[in-house]
Amino acid sequence: MLVTGATRGIGRALVDTLAEGGHVVAGCGRSTELVDALAARHPAPHAFRAVDVSDARAVADWAAALADDGFVPDLLVANAALMNDLAPLWEVPADEFDRVLAVNVGGVANLVRAFVPRMIAAGRGTVVTLSSGWGRSTSPEVGPYCTTKHAVEGFSGSLAQELPRGLACVCLSPGVVDTDMLRKCLPDTASACDGPEAWAARNTSRLLALGPADNGKSLSFT
Repeated sequence: MLVTGATRGIGRALVDTLAEGGHVVAGCGRSTELVDALAARHPAPHAFRAVDVSDARAVADWAAALADDGFVPDLLVANAALMNDLAPLWEVPADEFDRVLAVNVGGVANLVRAFVPRMIAAGRGTVVTLSSGWGRSTSPEVGPYCTTKHAVEGFSGSLAQELPRGLACVCLSPGVVDTDMLRKCLPDTASACDGPEAWAARNTSRLLALGPADNGKSLSFT
């Protein structure tokens, strides 16, 4: 199992639930300190590395290192994402917009480029790309994030059509979960929602059940 954005929120909760369920998990995050803490909690055979998914070379090197150790994911959860600071689109600085695009869209593309050929060679595997309700609707002041999640939906649909038999790509909206990201944009709403641990407890088995019969689906878990 491979999870990006593994040091916080839904990603961290998934790592804990998967590892505690007996699955071997690889994960990444941008913070070396948080990655080290995760590795201390879940030592080998689990594997964690500080990787910025927007860096294509870093993702490729990570995939190669894992493959050298015999690790090819059966389930790849492309979870890493950023939220923009709330603002009308014309007030969002270009570098901030570019950074959100680079992580939320470019990061998914980098993962597919690095890992999917190995999954194809193995003849199995499911890619789950994390979308959002804002990948299927829009709201003011979160335009960059909406843009990226709509892009992830389209990207995932194309990937699903390109994958050979035996593999799958599913685009998943996790619903409204009390994470740091949600608190950034909906502080009044977030605290009334379940946290990522409760979400992972409910939904990890559903993620593990996804497979070729679900290829091309755009799903919502709550």
